[in-house]
Amino acid sequence: MKAMAATSSRPVQISPWTCCSSFPRQINTFNTQHRRLSFTNFKGLGIGWYSCGVCVRSPGCVVAAVAGRKEREEASSVWDEKPYELLPNGRIQYIDELDVASFLDPPKELIPLDPASYNPAAYLWKKIEAIPEERRHRLLHLLTPRCISRAWGIAGSRYEDPKLVKKMASSLLQNEDGMVLEYYNCLKSGGQIPIGWINRFKKAIFSCKDGKIYGRIINMPLLAGFANSFSPLYFEVKQLKEVMSTEHPCDLAFDFGDGLFDIHEYPEGFPVPAKHLYPFNDQVVVYVRYLGPGVLVGQAWQEGKALEQVPQKLCGEILMIKDYNQ
Repeated sequence: MKAMAATSSRPVQISPWTCCSSFPRQINTFNTQHRRLSFTNFKGLGIGWYSCGVCVRSPGCVVAAVAGRKEREEASSVWDEKPYELLPNGRIQYIDELDVASFLDPPKELIPLDPASYNPAAYLWKKIEAIPEERRHRLLHLLTPRCISRAWGIAGSRYEDPKLVKKMASSLLQNEDGMVLEYYNCLKSGGQIPIGWINRFKKAIFSCKDGKIYGRIINMPLLAGFANSFSPLYFEVKQLKEVMSTEHPCDLAFDFGDGLFDIHEYPEGFPVPAKHLYPFNDQVVVYVRYLGPGVLVGQAWQEGKALEQVPQKLCGEILMIKDYNQ
């Protein structure tokens, strides 16, 4: 796949199979009515086409283009493009993270063509996998609440792919070597009182030698000391295939129960369990879907202890990204 460089008077010939996520960002096209972005891969996982920055027509199509700041004088492959851009202020802008954000919440002109022809969860998984572990936390700053809510829905298409559904976002559930501790930075997309104003927090998830997995909410702003002393917000991690309230598929459930878990071993410095305070004492369960390596997305439901109580969402969707620095 090649792209011939152009000056202001020389056209560029572009293959219809050009993947625009790797295409030079500084090329401007003109005399085109529709612009496309291709999401494809080498193994035939159809990722679909989006309207975006390059006009794609039949083979041999010639698209007039003008280079951005500097006119390219020598031909080069689009695959030579680095996975980041250097902004005028000197900061680096990484393309893979931006592609994830654009896919989850595309601008109005990015309209998907024939969405039934590809699996969006497969594209997201590959894009997240391409982001180095030490950079995945950047998604917490790039993704808007709308992106997080859409991530939950897109993750649902993962269950349509027999190979993709077998992939694990964490090795914690496969651990057989005793206690393993993982931390996740979390961002939720909104919610009602009393937890609507808490948007960022952290979760710790650990496995025990008896095979059970537990976790707790930590570093909740303004409540850290209170939570440690009176309500450490422990939950049990269970493998579950369905959200009880909607019957939609999921991978895990974080069951808060009453908080009084019989945990025999704790990570260093963790407090003993205590009974949950409202609203976590009213049968709260967070249902989780795998979005990519080290990245989870969940829905929190308040299912209620009373039989006549109708389950309701406790807050918006929750993005959870593994902290590889701990």
